[in-house]
Amino acid sequence: MSSWRSWHRPLVFHAAAMGLLAVVSAVGMVVDDRVLVGSPIWFKPFKFSVSLLMYALSLAWMLSLTTRGRRAGQWAGTVVALAGTAEMVIIVGQVIRGKRSHFNNETPFDSLLFDIMAVTIVVLWCASLLIVGLLFRSPLADRPAAWAMRLGAVISLAGAALGMLMTRPTPEQRAADGRGVADVIGSHSVGVPEGGPALPLTGWAATGGDLRIPHFVGLHGLQLVPLFLLVLVALAPRFALLRDERARLRLVFVFSGVYAAVVAVLTWQALRGQPLVRPDGATSSAAALVLLCGALAAYAALRPAAAVPVTAVTPPERVQSGR
Repeated sequence: MSSWRSWHRPLVFHAAAMGLLAVVSAVGMVVDDRVLVGSPIWFKPFKFSVSLLMYALSLAWMLSLTTRGRRAGQWAGTVVALAGTAEMVIIVGQVIRGKRSHFNNETPFDSLLFDIMAVTIVVLWCASLLIVGLLFRSPLADRPAAWAMRLGAVISLAGAALGMLMTRPTPEQRAADGRGVADVIGSHSVGVPEGGPALPLTGWAATGGDLRIPHFVGLHGLQLVPLFLLVLVALAPRFALLRDERARLRLVFVFSGVYAAVVAVLTWQALRGQPLVRPDGATSSAAALVLLCGALAAYAALRPAAAVPVTAVTPPERVQSGR
């Protein structure tokens, strides 16, 4: 493990700024009673700042472990920090104006701001992709840790890319745009209008599909896959099977595969306009299949290797002497 002092400085500063913004946003939710699209107006900057805080710290730590392409990694980390900052400046600015930041096509200025946000996210994603490439190029002595970071980062990239699905216009928006009256293009929700009944704490749609769910779960694979490995390491002194590095490596692959499959199932569920808390038979069956396959794979990963039988071998000197 590297000292935190060697972590990428711009990303650490960005994370600190996001922590401060999260506090400001939390206060805003208490003192500002404005509501936008069914949620407290400061709820979005609060969620985004917490998410970016975790994302920036994770990348700052991972960059400190890379051994190849360090200069490129430093530049990529700085780009992530700048792009994330630009994103949050627009989100907070729109909150101050009392306007929605995402999907806003109400005025040319609002549309321009959302276009800028789209560009910053693409830039952030590409910079993150470069960092993931450096993780794959950098050999680490601890193979389970190396693969936990790599696979978690790949899942996170896939989860981030799912955000593009939200920018597609809904059928209602396409019809309205044909009449020149579409003020909103894109939606988090599928099959229901935004701002309706929502799940507590998260704000996700409670009566229809919500693409923020697989987006959120996938994005935070960056933290959860390495965290899974940390749990294995913590349990190793109590469970002999987990003391084997090869067993931990196999379990990291199993967990990553199950995690990716869960993201796929959640995406499929959301695209069909189905609420998270009310899955149909097909979704439940798919989830059960993923869990069953994961359990079987975990059992195989922990199963001790079969002992190799030892056979008697005639010493070479005896063969040569004829004795």
